Amino acid sequence: MLFNSFSFLIFFPVVVILYFVIPKSMKKIWLLVASYFFYMSWNAKYGLLIAFSTVVTYFCARWIDASSKVAIRRLVLTLCLLSNLGILFFFKYFEWLLGEFCEWFNVSYSLPFDIILPVGISFYTFQALGYTIDVYRKKVSAEKNFITYALFVSFFPQLVAGPIEKSDHLLKQLQEPTSFNRENVVRGLQMMMWGFIEKLVIADTLAIIVDKVYGNYTAYGGAVLLFVTALCAFQIYCDFGGYSHIAIGAARVLGIELMTNFRQPFFSKTIKELWQRWHISLNNWLRDYVYISMGGSRCSKLRRYFNLMVTFLVSGLWHGASWHYVAWGGINGVFQIVGEYVDPLYAKGAKKIHIDPEGLFYQTIQRIVTFFLFVASLIFFRATSMGESFFIFKEIFTNPQIAQLVSPSSWGIENLQLGQIIWLVIAMIALLVVDVVHEKNMHFNDILKTKTSKTRLALYATTVMFLIFSVVQTFGRSASAFLYFQF
Repeated sequence: MLFNSFSFLIFFPVVVILYFVIPKSMKKIWLLVASYFFYMSWNAKYGLLIAFSTVVTYFCARWIDASSKVAIRRLVLTLCLLSNLGILFFFKYFEWLLGEFCEWFNVSYSLPFDIILPVGISFYTFQALGYTIDVYRKKVSAEKNFITYALFVSFFPQLVAGPIEKSDHLLKQLQEPTSFNRENVVRGLQMMMWGFIEKLVIADTLAIIVDKVYGNYTAYGGAVLLFVTALCAFQIYCDFGGYSHIAIGAARVLGIELMTNFRQPFFSKTIKELWQRWHISLNNWLRDYVYISMGGSRCSKLRRYFNLMVTFLVSGLWHGASWHYVAWGGINGVFQIVGEYVDPLYAKGAKKIHIDPEGLFYQTIQRIVTFFLFVASLIFFRATSMGESFFIFKEIFTNPQIAQLVSPSSWGIENLQLGQIIWLVIAMIALLVVDVVHEKNMHFNDILKTKTSKTRLALYATTVMFLIFSVVQTFGRSASAFLYFQF
């Protein structure tokens, strides 16, 4: 069930209303049933996988928590990791690696069955394993209530695309059912509306251009390819950020606080900072359970760089079973390592020509450079193969065709109606304003409280118009899936 589908518009109010009217003793069971219904609406068989992961990690964590022998604790953890990662490997990587192996040795193969990637498996597997590792590290105690733990793994707002929550944050909140709170409902619905605007108005509109150009990339010069990749950065940001805001808002309506998953990433001054702001829950998970497990930064500089590169290569592989995803992760790791040496040199150079490294001009340049470095790496993310990525880079440096760029009708904008273009521009300006406000550590809800009721009503009416327009534009077509469902 997609957030941007008609089914969800019925499902969510029903879940919320019943949650707040049924007896307290039934609230967690109701959310668990609703979460499994939400997940199994894609494919009922998927419910068996998430149930298996839940049962295994629940009992393994209880066993680890009850045992005082290090060897037994380590053995149980290993078995838990192998069983869960084994399932993830089979569905996500087995066919890819088999194909690579057969291609390398020039042999043919044919599987007697189709392997379909279950939606959300990368997210809930990591969340369940993170909990088990925390129990092993004695950061948290094993949850004894199976219903509470099962809800932690399957909580529907963040089940299929995160944020990947930690047990010491989400599990604690789920232990006691919440009561109706008007402010939670208002702020949650506000966040959901903003998420729908990001997805329906910005991401889905930009996707029309990006998909056309990347679908026939050999027909375009380097300038168009670079520009459209920059648009792709905003498409992904608003698509995944939109999902995150809808998820966080939906949970907030139910009185549950999920972690922030994006924090104005395009205001970052370095690639390292950008990865502290982009898909925060995944990067925190990789830091805590991959990077730190290998020694983190408590080692020599060379070893620290190795740990960093492995972490980013794992990040790339997590995003997809293909070498171009691995390359994308590795490039961002290299950017961080090189940045440690280059950034201080640039700051010293700026001082020599009397430019303040702390000033607005220098920091603006930093943000622009960081954005385009990220865009360059994104070519590997958006392309479908290494060959396509290399072709696009070659075109950028050897065949820019600037004239093609200044003729928008030649690269896809003619596929948009005038109304779509106008609303897209307005929404992009709104995105900039919202991110600037949040960058200043302010919240729109607090600002709205200082405004008159007429001003608030006008803003809400405009937001609803955005959403109605988007629905009208897509009427008769199936709701577009969120990009990160494929991971």
